[in-house]
Amino acid sequence: MAANAEQYLKPDVIRRVARLDLRARFIVEGFLTGLHASPFQGFSVEFSEHRRYTQGDDPKDIDWLVYAKTDRYYVKKYQAETNISGYILMDLSGSMGYTYRQELTKFDYGICLAAALAYMMVHQQDPVGLITFDTALRSSLSPKSKRTQLGTILSVLAKAAPAGETDVVGNLRRIAAMIRHKSLIMLISDLLCDQQPVIDALHLFRHAGHDVIVFHVLDEAEVNFPFEGLVDFQDPETSQSLVLDAPGIRMDYLESLRELRDRYRQECRKMGADYVPLDTSLPFDRALVEYLSQRQARF
Repeated sequence: MAANAEQYLKPDVIRRVARLDLRARFIVEGFLTGLHASPFQGFSVEFSEHRRYTQGDDPKDIDWLVYAKTDRYYVKKYQAETNISGYILMDLSGSMGYTYRQELTKFDYGICLAAALAYMMVHQQDPVGLITFDTALRSSLSPKSKRTQLGTILSVLAKAAPAGETDVVGNLRRIAAMIRHKSLIMLISDLLCDQQPVIDALHLFRHAGHDVIVFHVLDEAEVNFPFEGLVDFQDPETSQSLVLDAPGIRMDYLESLRELRDRYRQECRKMGADYVPLDTSLPFDRALVEYLSQRQARF
């Protein structure tokens, strides 16, 4: 990816752009600049040349450049496919408001990602909606492809704020019961809750025929654990605190995190969903590549 495109995609650069609509445009245009400046030609925002490889497709049609970029098999397709409706599910939990030393909190990062996803879908004339939740559903916008939809989504995102506890599982189940037509489900959350109930809830979407992408957003410090000495760790949702010797637990913590991410990755792969582990230091291109990969995927 070109150096100037990488600059566009860095969270610390995005933080300096005050308006959410400009942030979304900054991210998406930087992403597209990087794609068009790279050898990975043809993987454009329209994503009109590829679809997910399925049993029975001719292996000679596999596009190995796409495989090298996404680690997934896609074949070239030659007919336009119908648009797909998308729902962005945004976690408003208090833990999403955490940052240790990054410019963006997990929530800020997730908001930028949600805005960029909405921007891309509207640009592609794909209907996109937004659902925000904490312990209950807080806002719900039905998918639309009109240009005005982007402004409506950005307005809701701009007014949203992370606070208190959340019920990821309960809300995923409610949302699964609400959405009647096959759609693209894009979940943005730190998933700081029990894994198995989340996995079970994601299965509900897959059983209903929805495509699913899980954007698992953690703070850079939650991934790398840079703490030293005795540290007072506080739960932002319950305010409970625990003083621990950081060096003494570092290896166990990092191993537990690796196991958690691996479990989500494996379970999502088994059910035919995509799992995208992110942290707040990572440029946005990784998440956007996954979005484009899934947009019209066939399982």
